[in-house]
Amino acid sequence: MKEVDNLYKIRHSFSHLLAAAVLQFDPEAKPTIGPPTDTGFYYDFEFSKPFSESDLPNIQKAMKKIINKWQGFEKVEKTPEEAREFFKNNPYKLELIEGIVERDEKITFYKSGDFLDLCEGGHVDDIKELNMSAFKLSHIAGAYWRGDEKNTMLTRIYGYAFESKEELDTHLHMLEEAKKRDHRKIGQDQKLFFIDEMVGKGLPMWLPKGNILKSEVEKFALESEDKAGYVRVTTPHIAKEELFLTSGHLPYYKEDMYPAMEMDDGTYYLKAMNCPHHHRIYVHEPKSYRDLPLRIAEYGMVYRNERSGTLAGLLRVRGLDMNDAHIYCRKDQIKDEFKSVMELTRMYFQTFGLTDYWFRLSKWDPERPDKYVDEPENWEYCEQTIREVLEEMDVNFVEAVDEAAFYGPKVDVQFKSVIGREESMSTIQLDFIAKERFGLSYADKDGKDNNEVFVIHRAPLSTHERFMAFLIEHYAGAFPTWLSPVQVNILPISSDKHSEYAQEVAEVLRAEGVRVEISADESLGKRIRNNIKEKTPYALVVGDEEVKEGTVTVESRDNGKVGSVKLEKFVKDISTEIKNRA
Repeated sequence: MKEVDNLYKIRHSFSHLLAAAVLQFDPEAKPTIGPPTDTGFYYDFEFSKPFSESDLPNIQKAMKKIINKWQGFEKVEKTPEEAREFFKNNPYKLELIEGIVERDEKITFYKSGDFLDLCEGGHVDDIKELNMSAFKLSHIAGAYWRGDEKNTMLTRIYGYAFESKEELDTHLHMLEEAKKRDHRKIGQDQKLFFIDEMVGKGLPMWLPKGNILKSEVEKFALESEDKAGYVRVTTPHIAKEELFLTSGHLPYYKEDMYPAMEMDDGTYYLKAMNCPHHHRIYVHEPKSYRDLPLRIAEYGMVYRNERSGTLAGLLRVRGLDMNDAHIYCRKDQIKDEFKSVMELTRMYFQTFGLTDYWFRLSKWDPERPDKYVDEPENWEYCEQTIREVLEEMDVNFVEAVDEAAFYGPKVDVQFKSVIGREESMSTIQLDFIAKERFGLSYADKDGKDNNEVFVIHRAPLSTHERFMAFLIEHYAGAFPTWLSPVQVNILPISSDKHSEYAQEVAEVLRAEGVRVEISADESLGKRIRNNIKEKTPYALVVGDEEVKEGTVTVESRDNGKVGSVKLEKFVKDISTEIKNRA
C-alpha cells in the first residue's frame, strides 16, 4: 500500500468507526466500501430497514460511545476461504475478495474492538488521534455499487473529519457561505436563469437580467480581442461526420457527442468543439507567412452529451457558449503568441477581482509514446518555450508530467474560489497535430509550402455557463456596477408627486447607457430594504428637495449613504465607473 498522510489515516479510521455504528443500528446491513475524501469520508451500505438523515445524530452518538472501547487497529490476515466465510452473506465484500484473489494479493482485515472489516490498511497509529470533536456526519445520498447504474442503489453516508475542532468549524462555516453563494439559488432569487424540464436538463435558459450579465462579459471579450488583433467568425452548430473523423473527435470522443443525425446528403453531428470548423476556415484560402499569426475567435455554442446525473446548475451543462479562439502561427511565433494569451487572461482576472489562482504546465511523458503525438523535438521545444513564458511573466506555476493533451502541451488556470473549491477555470493548449489532419500550411519567404503551422487553442473566460457560475458565487450576487443587470434603482418618495422627476432622472441616465429601474410601489422603507436585498449598486431617493435643487440622494450598496448629489455629477461619476469597469 502506498504511503499516506496522517489526515488520510484519520479519515479512513473514522469510516471504520461509522461502519461499526451502522451495524449496531442495523445488524443486517451490508457494508461495502468506505474511503477517505478530501474533506472527510463516506461509507456505502445496503440497509435491511429504512434509513434517513434523521438517523445521523444517533449514529454519531454511537460512534462516540464505540470509540471508548477501541484500543487501535489490529491487522489480521485471512485465507480466501476464511474471508469468504466471514462475508458469506455480503455479496459486495465477496466481489472485492475475488478481485484481491485474482490480483494474487494478501487478504487483510483490520480489527477494532468487536468490529472487523476487509481493508488494506492506512489507519491512525494511536486511537487518541481521532478527535471526536473534529468530525461530523453530514448527509446521505444514493450511490450505485461501483458507480454503475446497472448495479444496486446503495445508501452513502458522508462525514467530515479534521485534526482539530477549529479546522472542522472553519470548514462548516465555509459550507454555510457556499450555500449563501450557490449560483443556483442566487440565479433563482435574482431571476438570472433557469433550467426547464420541457427544454431539457443541462440546457440553461437565460432570463433578461442573466442575459445582460452574459452580454456584458461577451462585450468585454469582444473589445479585448479586437484590440489584440483577433478576427471574428461564426460557424454552424452541426457538421458532417467527415469533419469529425478528420479532427479525431470520431471515434475517440463519440460517447461525449450527441447521436448522429441521418440526412439525405450524409450523417451530421452537433459540434462538441469549434476547432474543426476553424481549421476549415484556415484552409479555405492559401496563406502566406505574412498572414501569420492568424487569430480566429468565436463565441461558439457547442454541445456535450453529459450524463444527466453529472449535471450541476451552470457548472456542468450540455449546451456551452465558449469564449473560444484559435491562433495559427509559425514555430518562431509561439512564444509571443502564448505570452499574449497569458497577458490577456491575467487582464481579465484582474478586472474581475480574481486573485487566488495559479497555472499548471501539463507536459507529455516520453515513456508513453502510444499516448502522445510522436514528435519529440516539438514536445521539447514547445514545453521549454511555454516554461520560459511562465518564468518571464513571474507567475505562480507548477509542472505536471503525463497530463498534456495528446496533441501538445497545455497550461491550465487553477482557481481556488471564495468558498474553497479548487477547479480548472480556463486552458491554453498548443497543438501540433492539426497541421497534419487538416493540411494546415503557408507559403514561406521563398514561396515554398511549409506545414509547420502550430495552433494555440484558448478559452480564457471558459464557457459563459461555467464562468457565470463562478462570478455569481464570487460576488455573491453583488455584481460590480458595470456588470449589474440593474445599475440604478430610482425611489420616488411619493409616487404621485415625484414620479415625473423620477422619470426625468431615468431618461438622463438611460441616455448615457445606464440600466435603470423605478420602484414606486410600497413604502419607501420597504423599497430601500428590497433594493439592498436585490443588491443593486445604487439607489436614488427623490423627493421635494431633489426636485427643487435638481439633485438625487444617493444610497450606495458598497459605501452606504452618500447624500445629496447634483444629477449631472452622479451621471458623470457612474458613467466613468461603468466605462472603466471599476
